[in-house]
Amino acid sequence: MAHFYLEETLAAQLADAEAGPGEPVVRLRGSDARHAATVARVRVGEQLRLGDGAGLVVHGAVVSAEPGEVALAVDRVERSERPRPSIHLVQALAKGDRDELAVQAATELGVDGIIPWQAARSVARWDAAKAAKNRERWQTIAREATKQSVRPWMPTVEPLATTADLAARAAEATVLVLEPTAEHAITALDAAALGHGDVLIVVGPEGGVAPEERQRLVAGGARAVRLGASVLRTSTAGPAAIAVLSTRLGRW
Repeated sequence: MAHFYLEETLAAQLADAEAGPGEPVVRLRGSDARHAATVARVRVGEQLRLGDGAGLVVHGAVVSAEPGEVALAVDRVERSERPRPSIHLVQALAKGDRDELAVQAATELGVDGIIPWQAARSVARWDAAKAAKNRERWQTIAREATKQSVRPWMPTVEPLATTADLAARAAEATVLVLEPTAEHAITALDAAALGHGDVLIVVGPEGGVAPEERQRLVAGGARAVRLGASVLRTSTAGPAAIAVLSTRLGRW
């Protein structure tokens, strides 16, 4: 059961297969099918898992394997509810690939959503053209990390956010701004303090969250929290916070 692939049409396929006569069969198509058949060399009789990234996972045996399509006879179906409260990473744009590393690790650790943030101290800047292209790239990274970690739910990468956007969301969500000098530690938060809605973890770029940004977020209802005594890179701070919150919320 080492192989896990995503097929976004899986739910519709399964409904049609279960409504028809005979043993239900679903199909993996596109680039994932080519990878399964030509790179992973999946063969007839092997066990696979297919997911749709929206909580549905199908287990079964391969009945045919071609580069354009891999067919699976359904043995078992699992449906997972979306975790509540949900954890979202607000990742400031960073130089090099550090923001992308954060997206990958956060996905593997169970983040539910990713929000790219154009912070004041971000060296990288996304104009309109870059925003669409880079959002798509981040989503691709999240998709691949979802497969690697065998997750039933794939996080969605939202449009590029401004500080004003984040401050507005603090009115309804629990927004935690990671700040090494903050008075309160993130480990002091329990499930009751985190609530039942969205939890947003705000991670600054290499230079950290600017004072005026932090003030605006806190004024909107956000809370500044620290991870520990050390200062982490922008690529590791978010994943570390996700790990802490996962234990507080009983996910781990």
